[in-house]
Amino acid sequence: MVAPFETAAFALQKGAVSDVIETDFGFHLIYKLNERPVYEYRLRDILLKTKSANDYIPPAEPWKNTALSGKHVKRATLQFQPQTGEPQVGLDFNDDGKKLFAEITERNVGKPVAIFLDGQALSEPVVQEAIRDGAAVISGSFTIADAKLLVRRLNAGALPVPIQLESQQSVGASLGQDSLDASLKAGLIGFAAVALFMLLYYRLPGLIAILALLLYSSINLALYKTIPVTLTLSGIAGFILSVGMAVDANILIFERTKEELLRGRPLGSAIDEGFRRAWLSIRDSNFTTLISCAILFYTSTSLIKGFAFTLALGVLMSMFSAITVSRTLLRLVGGWRYCQNPALYLAGWTRSGKIDKA
Repeated sequence: MVAPFETAAFALQKGAVSDVIETDFGFHLIYKLNERPVYEYRLRDILLKTKSANDYIPPAEPWKNTALSGKHVKRATLQFQPQTGEPQVGLDFNDDGKKLFAEITERNVGKPVAIFLDGQALSEPVVQEAIRDGAAVISGSFTIADAKLLVRRLNAGALPVPIQLESQQSVGASLGQDSLDASLKAGLIGFAAVALFMLLYYRLPGLIAILALLLYSSINLALYKTIPVTLTLSGIAGFILSVGMAVDANILIFERTKEELLRGRPLGSAIDEGFRRAWLSIRDSNFTTLISCAILFYTSTSLIKGFAFTLALGVLMSMFSAITVSRTLLRLVGGWRYCQNPALYLAGWTRSGKIDKA
């Protein structure tokens, strides 16, 4: 439809006749019978994206995978730009990586190439030129700390070490609390039984040993809080076992002291000689335990490591408790006039002042 004809047709009312219209095709009269509205439609694409565990419409991945991976990297090093002194990261590839990297850089000059570790982009350097010698440099606005971090991550990604699940345990809250309560109850019952035995058999030295054990336990718990140490069930077992070993050290000392008293030595001399003779046995037995703890700690799972660590810490503290605390308390008490009666140290001492060896 030509413009004059179109203008006249749209201007007419329904049922009217137009004037003579001249166009390039001749002269026209227009009679308007009817008219219908013309609807204009505008189309728009509507993209709905719903966020859930998995997006219904995943985002477009801007990066394309290459065959180059961490196994092709010899090492990453921290370097400095000679002119400006700015930190940069150097990359050295092996023979296979050298070929792959040359192909990638040839195809992507002027484009960014991203370096990924565990699905996260570490760096997105732009390729300045094709690199064929297998040695690349990543430069940019790095701080020294950022460059060092990137070097560590690149070297970590270059290690051919797969991630393996060594162990997995699931303990319910009620079961864990029940086990903890049972362990603490067993420890208290064991401590009470040991204390009763020491009092009945060793008398005054037994009381001193109990005081030394209480101090030993307090020091251990303070160290657990300071280090800090997370106490698991195996760790509690290691602590209880170390208490038993601390008792063993005191028993060795008291037995040697009794032997010296039976030989007729004065109390003070008998105490010193008893500690001197017992020290070698205490040292050797505790050092063998420490060696076993070290082996367990470096070769076992996390549960056994907790047991080994608490046991080793307890053994060290038990040596301190037996040799320092027990000895100091025993010599202090032995100097008192009312505590010099041998009957307080020997269960077989009779009223006549003789030792009943039977």
